[in-house]
Amino acid sequence: MRRIIFATTNQGKMREIREIMSDFPAEFISLREAGIDADIVENGSSFEENAVIKAETISRMTGDIVLADDSGLEIDYLNKEPGIYSARYMGEDTSYHIKNGSLLSRLEGVPDEKRTARFVCAVAAAFPDRDTVTVRGTIEGAIAHREEGENGFGYDPIFWLPDRKCTTASLAPEEKNLISHRGEALKKIRPYLEEYLGGSQ
Repeated sequence: MRRIIFATTNQGKMREIREIMSDFPAEFISLREAGIDADIVENGSSFEENAVIKAETISRMTGDIVLADDSGLEIDYLNKEPGIYSARYMGEDTSYHIKNGSLLSRLEGVPDEKRTARFVCAVAAAFPDRDTVTVRGTIEGAIAHREEGENGFGYDPIFWLPDRKCTTASLAPEEKNLISHRGEALKKIRPYLEEYLGGSQ
């Protein structure tokens, strides 16, 4: 089976990717599983640019098809912070419990109608012998008033879905994957992978 490297070391992200792409005829492996230890400087000015930097860097190193995503949380009241710096907000080694607490404190007293936010996910697919493709998925919501839910990872415990009256961390994984920004982006990138690999194998 053809392997596709996903340029991440985040195990929560890899679990989601494998669940979302479970019926795709390829094996998705992380950087660690591919034996790659690369320090990639993500100095792009958009989610798409950062995804392309990661995907193309690893594809050049390996000659493999490489997917990479850059995703984050945009909070309208905070001028779309933390945005492309979501993973690095308050330092990469800072726990998300602390990051979430900081964002909640910055929004203390802000009314519900001004707490609008979205998760954004840009996915880049770098191929060994053709142009890189990028797609974007989003999910709209709001910032909750407290952390809630045990599923998901990152900012999921504070991302409120008004129509479901819960956070994304309160959803079952399969339900989250159907509506998530990453699920939407991977759905959009899938036809490019199928076309490159010659459809189902």
